[in-house]
Amino acid sequence: MNPKTSKIPLLPRIRTWIKTHPRKMYVIAGAALILIVGVVAFAIISQTPDPVVKVPSKTTSKPVVEMKYYSPLTGALVESEAATKQAVTAIMLENSPDARPQSGLKQSGVVFEAIAEGGITRFLTLHQQDKPQLIGPVRSLRMYYVDWLAPFNASIAHVGGSAAALTEVRNGTYRDIDQFVNPGTYWRAVDRYAPHNVYTSFERLDALNQAKGYTESTFSGFTRIDGKPSEAPNATTINVSISGPLYNSSYVWDRVANTYIRSQAGAAHLDREDGQIAPSTVIVLKVAMTKIMEDGYRESITTTGSGEAVIFQNGTAQTATWHKADRAAQITFTDITGKDIPLIRGQTWISAVPNKSGSVTWQ
Repeated sequence: MNPKTSKIPLLPRIRTWIKTHPRKMYVIAGAALILIVGVVAFAIISQTPDPVVKVPSKTTSKPVVEMKYYSPLTGALVESEAATKQAVTAIMLENSPDARPQSGLKQSGVVFEAIAEGGITRFLTLHQQDKPQLIGPVRSLRMYYVDWLAPFNASIAHVGGSAAALTEVRNGTYRDIDQFVNPGTYWRAVDRYAPHNVYTSFERLDALNQAKGYTESTFSGFTRIDGKPSEAPNATTINVSISGPLYNSSYVWDRVANTYIRSQAGAAHLDREDGQIAPSTVIVLKVAMTKIMEDGYRESITTTGSGEAVIFQNGTAQTATWHKADRAAQITFTDITGKDIPLIRGQTWISAVPNKSGSVTWQ
């Protein structure tokens, strides 16, 4: 140690050294900085992270319920809610021997059968999802058919009608699509003679309904359930006497299909395009029928109030009471206790048989 410098205080000596050795000072400072950064980085990396604890969710997923939709007309399963609101169309079909076999009859959802005049029966068919492309022969309308179709919020396809029926359907509250007013929707077939040759199709009916804004129908149909063949059937054959040999009908129960195969005038009752008619449910109504003077003598059937009925389905017969409060009300059926009787899904055939002259038997 230099004796001359040993007496100089330490801090001035450090300042003097830094001034005289600047390059070494930078090296020392850089090394110190690197050391500090390294220590901090090591401390961060070497930290042990807190363990991640997975807490099970307390939310339990609910099972997905598949929605099912059913036609309010037939009770048959349909693809969507929109299909349940599809427009209903009612069509008057002739049943004289010259009109047979009919077209489009087998594909109808509900059929009302009654006497038009002279013992000749006529059919009112109701369609919603099923849309045959050949329908006929189309004939004129009667007042009691208006009473039966009114609750279905349906368009009404016909060729004229009795005075009372036309006055009613033309009063502005019905969806009247009469051939007299809409001739382009109908045509006359060349293989039959007038008046048994007026036909239509759902291609034309749908176009007319769409043009008039008749795109949906809102109504209450019959109570419906799934069918199940009875283990103890009591009605495998049915005979319905409505007016005479040319119009009386019979049915044989088909256990496998759970339908009633229909015959008329002693022969199979055929739809010309689709074969023998076979409804799921057959209902026979007992009704009061009289003659009245309108535009000539007409049959008049009492459609409101109540009366006797027999319901055939699943191979069984059930006595019932039919009820209809007024023209706008749907016809309903109750058992001896007053409880509503559900009808099985599928085509329902309803025959109105005169109290005094008609009958129904089964075994």
